[in-house]
Amino acid sequence: MSTMPDPYTQIDNEFTYHPPTPKQKLLYEALREDAKKFAKCIAGLCPNSRETSLAYTKLQESVMWANASIALNTKEID
Repeated sequence: MSTMPDPYTQIDNEFTYHPPTPKQKLLYEALREDAKKFAKCIAGLCPNSRETSLAYTKLQESVMWANASIALNTKEID
């Protein structure tokens, strides 16, 4: 027996708008605040460079994927 979800169920979940619950909004805000702190750390420690720009981009991507994880994998808990 497969442990993978039905692909059609997964597609429906991934391509459907999930309005955030109050709890999810708090989680998104916490992620953004911590990412902002880390971005400021990068700004203070790293010289302006291509690599620094990539670090910001990857941090933005990390927040995006973390938000997607919350949106797609948390149930109504409020």
